[in-house]
Amino acid sequence: MIDLLRERRSIRVYEDRKIESEKIEILKEALVRSPSSRSINPWEFIFVDDKESLKKLSESKEHGSEFLEDAALGIVVCGDEKRSDVWVEDCSIASILVQMVAQSIGLGSCWVQIRNRLHTKDTTSEEYVQKLLGIPKNMKVESIISLGYPAENKRGVPKEKLPFKKIRMNGY
Repeated sequence: MIDLLRERRSIRVYEDRKIESEKIEILKEALVRSPSSRSINPWEFIFVDDKESLKKLSESKEHGSEFLEDAALGIVVCGDEKRSDVWVEDCSIASILVQMVAQSIGLGSCWVQIRNRLHTKDTTSEEYVQKLLGIPKNMKVESIISLGYPAENKRGVPKEKLPFKKIRMNGY
């Protein structure tokens, strides 16, 4: 796992290539195996591979979602706020786990933050995605994970450039 973390980077440029169904099934399994507080599993996931829908999702934020248009797959990560008070944390765990599994099977990915972001000055990103995909109001949208075969080669961050000063032992 540490080797995956050492090499993982946010990938925003993808090859024009579909993801094989076997890999899609692995991603689905990773998501539903994701840990959840008290095993409530407030998360639900929408897999989007339709190019027109990906184009529309790429417009979900004012900035930072445009690369979804060229992704092979977008996974919309939702959480039922009525089922769990920690749906944000549970959805965040699922989001990063699916990115790590994607890395392990040769795919690139990037997290697109939706919660607390704006589509326009009058519409939140969450409202836009809910309307676009018919998501009920009680299902909050945490993120969209873009996935595909990387068309860019980014090196992992060297260990000597990591912010180890952010770590303290036995107190602040």
